[in-house]
Amino acid sequence: MPKISAPSLAEHRARQRAALISAARDLLLEGGYQALSFGAVAERAELARPSVYWYFKSKDDIIAAICEESLPAFLARVHEAMSHAETPRDRLAAYVRSQLEAVADGEHRLGQIVALVPLEPEVRERIAVLHEGLAAEITDAVDALGTVPGHLGAALAQGVVEAGVQRIEAGVDPELVIESAMRMVLSGLVAG
Repeated sequence: MPKISAPSLAEHRARQRAALISAARDLLLEGGYQALSFGAVAERAELARPSVYWYFKSKDDIIAAICEESLPAFLARVHEAMSHAETPRDRLAAYVRSQLEAVADGEHRLGQIVALVPLEPEVRERIAVLHEGLAAEITDAVDALGTVPGHLGAALAQGVVEAGVQRIEAGVDPELVIESAMRMVLSGLVAG
């Protein structure tokens, strides 16, 4: 019987799973999707290759687990910024600013890589579910402005954010991108 490295089997398994996710995240950030193999993950985590199969059924499953572990911190950053805003306009500004600041800080790099990966629809759905709370918040803020339908305005605002992400990733000054994106979103959704 294999030795466990924790006080209980459940804790041992949780530690091994966490080590595998951490190793996979590092590999994904260093070499992209093609660097993510079960063998490489096991080697990086210093575990036997069969350990990876115990916890994950596919590369897509590993990516979903990485997102399920990493995305909540990013979303919490955006939620926290929005929660301090007093008006719908300020919530919208916080939504744009906090996401682009996170990108400038390097926190969104994983999201950019995952966005380019050809994932199975079920895995995309697992990741999309993580975004639902934030999507509802921005939709409510846009609805409260009363200028355009909330879902449409939220999608358009996110489109500006995504364009801003690309500009920051391309090396454009983050503060210029952030201020420009905020001006575009606010003038389009607040002015009506």
